[in-house]
Amino acid sequence: MEQTNRYLEKNLSRVAFHPSSYNLFLKPNFSGLCQSEKEAYQLILNFTEPGEMSQSDKLSFLNAVTTLSSVVRYQVNGNMNNYYPKTLLAKKIETFIQQEPTETLESSVRQQAMLCIVALSQVKPPFHLCQKLDLVKVSITSVFSLPLITPSIDRKDSASLYLQTIQALDDMLQALVMEHRSPDMLILQNFIEIILPWLVMSDKVHEQTRALGIISRLLRFICNFSELSHMVSFSIIGRLIGTFSIFCLDPNQDVSSGALEALYYMFTILVLQRSIRPKTETILKDLQKHFRGNWLANMQNLTLFFRKYLTPVERADVIMVAMEAMTSGSTNHVFAASKMLKIILKYPLAEVAKVPEIIQLICYHIERVTDKAAQSTIRKIFHLLVQSHTDEVILALSKTEDLSQRGTQKSWGILDSFPKGYQVIMKYLLQRLISPQTHTDQGTGHETELSALIVTRAIHELLLIPSQQSEVQTFFASLFVALLFQISFLVTKGSTESQVKMRETVSSSIEALKTLLRSSGYMEHMSYIQTLGGWELVVSPERHYEGVTLLARSLVVKNCWHNRPVFSFLIRTLEDSNCDNYLTALVFLTELLRCPDVVGIVDEVSTKVLVNWFKREEPAIDYLFLQITEIFTKHKNTMRHFHILQSYVLSCCYSPSREMVMETFFMLRHIIRDLTWRQASSFITELAFTLTHFFEEESEQLRLITFQIYRSILTKVSKMTVVCPLRHQILNLLVLLVLHLQDANANVAEVCRLSLCSVATLLGWSKLKEVFSKNDVFTILSALLQQERSKALWFLKQSVALFRSPQGPVRQVAVWFAGQIIRVLNRAEKEEIEDEYIAFRHMQRDPDPIVSCLTVQNIYILEAKEPVTAAKTPSSCLCMRRFLRRYC
Repeated sequence: MEQTNRYLEKNLSRVAFHPSSYNLFLKPNFSGLCQSEKEAYQLILNFTEPGEMSQSDKLSFLNAVTTLSSVVRYQVNGNMNNYYPKTLLAKKIETFIQQEPTETLESSVRQQAMLCIVALSQVKPPFHLCQKLDLVKVSITSVFSLPLITPSIDRKDSASLYLQTIQALDDMLQALVMEHRSPDMLILQNFIEIILPWLVMSDKVHEQTRALGIISRLLRFICNFSELSHMVSFSIIGRLIGTFSIFCLDPNQDVSSGALEALYYMFTILVLQRSIRPKTETILKDLQKHFRGNWLANMQNLTLFFRKYLTPVERADVIMVAMEAMTSGSTNHVFAASKMLKIILKYPLAEVAKVPEIIQLICYHIERVTDKAAQSTIRKIFHLLVQSHTDEVILALSKTEDLSQRGTQKSWGILDSFPKGYQVIMKYLLQRLISPQTHTDQGTGHETELSALIVTRAIHELLLIPSQQSEVQTFFASLFVALLFQISFLVTKGSTESQVKMRETVSSSIEALKTLLRSSGYMEHMSYIQTLGGWELVVSPERHYEGVTLLARSLVVKNCWHNRPVFSFLIRTLEDSNCDNYLTALVFLTELLRCPDVVGIVDEVSTKVLVNWFKREEPAIDYLFLQITEIFTKHKNTMRHFHILQSYVLSCCYSPSREMVMETFFMLRHIIRDLTWRQASSFITELAFTLTHFFEEESEQLRLITFQIYRSILTKVSKMTVVCPLRHQILNLLVLLVLHLQDANANVAEVCRLSLCSVATLLGWSKLKEVFSKNDVFTILSALLQQERSKALWFLKQSVALFRSPQGPVRQVAVWFAGQIIRVLNRAEKEEIEDEYIAFRHMQRDPDPIVSCLTVQNIYILEAKEPVTAAKTPSSCLCMRRFLRRYC
């Protein structure tokens, strides 16, 4: 039976209906019906035939349907389809309403038709949603299209009929909105969306008043229920509040009062559904107190509800409705929307959703807003969104740019109107560029990621805005470094993104860097970099740091105005010990220090920052450190802080890397030439002691550099400044200098001779100076021993130390000179040379046969000399005999 009914409902509307054929399918049970009810049923069957019907026939049909509905309603398991398909009845009634003229209101058919729908809504089966919407659309159109009907003596009946019709429409809407004894808010939303265009799109006051009245009475009806179905899905709250608030300022009293009433009931529903129960009654009393008060009092309520009762999405809807109103062209709406937003924005902006949609509205319609107050309000909204939802604003501008058909500058160009927004966005992008991470958007609770590609593209677009060139100057240093760091990271370390995405990001970063230079007026720098292939080097993984050096050099060579800020920013960056791009920073900074303006601002803090990175003992950093050290010695300001570096410089001499040691000594040879004793006396003294470990290096090149450095040190010292410990050090290296006149490297020997002359000058040895400059090593040693006999033991210790020299000729002279010294020692002195004599006798086993032979000869001479000495001095003879027996 039920399948048959559904089939009829679907198909009977497509064919001519004959009552007799319908009776073949259904045999209604008339046992419970009285005669009038049976007649009503038969009347329904008679009037379902196609054809024109008179007004009286229509009313009779509608009465019959109402009567039958009443019967079915009180039946146990009653169903209208058991008598006649409810769908067909509703369709027939819908046709009646459509047929009613919209120019006049002279018949009660509309009224009765809508009341008939009320009766049908109370019986099974329930209307489908599409049926309800069709009935509402037809009824709203039929009633709202009627001309303005005002009460008057000659039109008293017409006005009364109109009021009855409106009441019937209210009853119908209230009946249709019900679902299982409670209002269904989804259905209500559909009804309101049918009615709302008559308010916002109509230019007729009476149509706007009717729309507001219907909505207001519907909302008042809803207020009678504590439980509402699908309240969570009622998604037009924000739109309604925004719309009603704007119409509250309508110049027409009827419209403004109708909007105010609708707004009041909307607020009431929110209080009933979203407030804490113990406070509900108090809130409602306060709300009613302000109802129908002045506009400002109700706007204060709007502010309260906006912040406390609306969701982020609903708040966004309020803002969007107001902004659409400001671009509508209506002076009244522009004024009202501007006023409304101004009051809302008196307080900090609460969380708002739909930020991309709001930004798109601003982008597309800002030019259409001519009212200064409205423009000011839009600027404030934009600025607040930029501050609180920066990620989403940037993403929205990027998306708007991609979708725009009016040029790529249209979306970002909006920042011409919002300079503060430009600053906030640029700072935020810089922060994301320096410390990339995924942020959680504050307003919507979902994550929105600004990828490196989006960030660099956004920066590029911001740099292209002509009116913000002064702002670009402010951001130049940090922006230049941040872009360079991103390129370095992607080129040298790679990315988790795909290779294609990574190349796009690198390319975008390069373009942003070029645009930054152009925007700052550095066209010569661009040309310099381009000519030397700097951009190609920067994107090359193998030669990237050469490119970084070239970029820095362009700033130095072309006297960039921002060299100091760039240096300061790099130092601040390096203060973070976890800086990922420290090598890029140090490479760039090393080259930048060649700029006189930059070295002028180097202070103790920045020097210590550099030293902290040099402590890492990484080869790449060590090489940069040597370059920076050399730069420090060339400028008066940096020399004041050179003492901070000196211990780390000298530590590089002991690097496990031979290449690093050589580089260190090359650097020391360069800087010692320019240093003065007054500038760096402590460093020069410490360096002199450090060189002791390298005079006997097997590498001829390193040995030569060591002696050259020592030669330079001696030229820095004067007689007045040669005090301990340097004087002691000079004397302690005296024999070493003489013996290395026999060095295998002739250049070393020449340096040693010059150094001996300097020593003679410093020590006031005028006679020895001539000997040092012209004679051979043996003559020099003999003259030295003769003149400085008191230092014989000291010379012996120096000679013994050179027994370990890797060079045979040096060892030969050392053994010879040691023998000469031992011969002239007296008894007391010989008692002090036990260790030295052991070392001397050990040289008999030297791998060099000349050295070993010379040692043996000297020992024989010492032994042979003993009897002669004994004949002259018996006491000394006994001493020497004991000495020789002890070590033979």
